[in-house]
Amino acid sequence: MADPRGFITTPREMAGRRPVEERVNDWNEVYPGGPGKALLPIITKQAGRCMDCGIPFCHQGCPLGNLIPEWNDLVWRDDWDAAIDRLHRTNNFPEFTGRLCPAPCETACVVGINRDPVTIKNVEVSIIDKAWDDNNVRPQPPEVLTDKTVAVIGSGPAGLATAQQLTRAGHTVVVYERDDKPGGLLRYGIPEFKMEKAQVDRRVRQMEAEGTVFRTSTAVGETVTGAQLRERYDAIVIATGATVRRDLPAPGRELNGIHQAMEFLPQANRVAVGETVEGQILATGKDVVIIGGGDTGADCLGTSIRQGAKSVTSLEIMPQPGEDRPENQPWPTYPMIYRVASAHEEGGERVYSVSTKEFVGDEDGNVAGLRISEVELVDGRFAEVEGTERVIPAQLVLFAMGFTGPETDGVVAQLGLELDERGNVKRDLSYMSSEPGVFVAGDCGRGQSLIVWAIAEGRGAASGVDAYLQGATTLPKPIPPTARPMMV
Repeated sequence: MADPRGFITTPREMAGRRPVEERVNDWNEVYPGGPGKALLPIITKQAGRCMDCGIPFCHQGCPLGNLIPEWNDLVWRDDWDAAIDRLHRTNNFPEFTGRLCPAPCETACVVGINRDPVTIKNVEVSIIDKAWDDNNVRPQPPEVLTDKTVAVIGSGPAGLATAQQLTRAGHTVVVYERDDKPGGLLRYGIPEFKMEKAQVDRRVRQMEAEGTVFRTSTAVGETVTGAQLRERYDAIVIATGATVRRDLPAPGRELNGIHQAMEFLPQANRVAVGETVEGQILATGKDVVIIGGGDTGADCLGTSIRQGAKSVTSLEIMPQPGEDRPENQPWPTYPMIYRVASAHEEGGERVYSVSTKEFVGDEDGNVAGLRISEVELVDGRFAEVEGTERVIPAQLVLFAMGFTGPETDGVVAQLGLELDERGNVKRDLSYMSSEPGVFVAGDCGRGQSLIVWAIAEGRGAASGVDAYLQGATTLPKPIPPTARPMMV
């Protein structure tokens, strides 16, 4: 156990972010020197708040089954080498989850029953950032190669985790990515101020040193067909994500200036790292309205502010959550509460319980405003509140309403894969699809979910592939795809 009275004597403390007036003028991470460095002065005591519970519910809250009490204790004892070893046993990319995961482990923390939970996510990112700084994250190439080949389609967190596990098991792994660089939404969906792309680049370099091959700018289903992959490889893993964007077909949808978040954010990410984007969608000098109040909406908010938007308004159809757990979401579930991301500290207005009725245009066919009205839940349905209709200005509208499922008209159709009742690619407990030798990992099989689930599913799919190719597997067997942690 760490400090036996730490959870009583030490208050929860977070790293301080850079001043708003400083960070909105650049694209660097909002923590000085990155979150790991910012946390080092306080993290040992924070790790000491862990109770080392007899039944650590944080394990149940974490889809990866991270050995949280163990590495908390090691950090408290200043044994950082052992801590990164424990962390890497269950998580291939803790620098990603330590920055981007909403930390369901913390809402399941036993300390959180009657006081503030342990800052598990902060301890995690401190361990991995220090390991990188100390040159303690090295390639782990396999000692023996098999004669088996695997194609992984998609280089988001699920595809990367699958590929790294299978490469280390000795298989020859090729990752196909339709964008020009690996990383998926980690690269082109997450803004620099949340996670600098150097974090992705050095993991890719590590994987290449281990033997993983990346084929970028290759659209599987077009440049390479499913039949060609079947002929070339012993197994295929589909890890393409859930990329069909949710739309809002209200009157005026055809107006210029209305875009999906995943049109806006990738362009901004490219420019932030020095690339040139012709015809870039910009928020500069505009009234920006973001429809959707989740993480992607916050990413659009922070990006718009850095581009010099005149104003930013975020609309959410749901009521504003409270600051305390609802009675129907008790510990250790993941509660729907009011959360403030770093971008929300920087400006903008958050408007709840409103619905968009119409996009209002100007004489040139550009969006000029949104006609909205307040709504309330009546018998489980949203009903307009009479007398609340109004028009708010908007020269740029961004949809951040999530995704409905995977694209199924390319390689999925070519391989003849069955879909489940929600339109995701169907798979069994070993992550195999309806076609033998074709496996499915991440959001394309699960539906839109968390980065921590993507990595967990990548590891699980790798175990399934390894067992299929060799009759058994020595890879760890994480939570199967049907399991659910104690969270909503």
